[in-house]
Amino acid sequence: MEAETLIRPVIEGSGLELVDIAFRRESGRKVLRVVVDRKGGVDVDTIAELAEKVSRRLDVEGFAPGPYALEVSSPGIERSLKRPSDFERRVGDTVKVKTTTPVDGRTNMTGELVSADDDGIVVALGGGELCVRYADIASARTVVDWDAELKGSPR
Repeated sequence: MEAETLIRPVIEGSGLELVDIAFRRESGRKVLRVVVDRKGGVDVDTIAELAEKVSRRLDVEGFAPGPYALEVSSPGIERSLKRPSDFERRVGDTVKVKTTTPVDGRTNMTGELVSADDDGIVVALGGGELCVRYADIASARTVVDWDAELKGSPR
């Protein structure tokens, strides 16, 4: 049975969203990597509790023959954006977008994500706004202004 089918109900039942799942061979071992999130973020205790629940479910269902490592994590502060819903939740954030073909002469752009809909996104750059279709996005992620973050942190 497919891992996602087995663990999605466990994740959603814990009030979390499944962001990504991958089962692959890495450095000679099998790794099942599960990335979860929720509004406001996910703390370490929640990750540990969820990892235990997911592990039990996979064991009960006899998920994979042979040993494998289960890694459960959050997407982190600078997170990858893949689905339209990922972009919609990040409107107003700074994003870095790489495209497969040039958009207005650019294949790399960093700016504010102005909007996102079913067809694509709009990114505000210094000289205006660019519309980018999802089909043209090679990769995208949020970008954190670390200087501002560090200045705002208590010492």
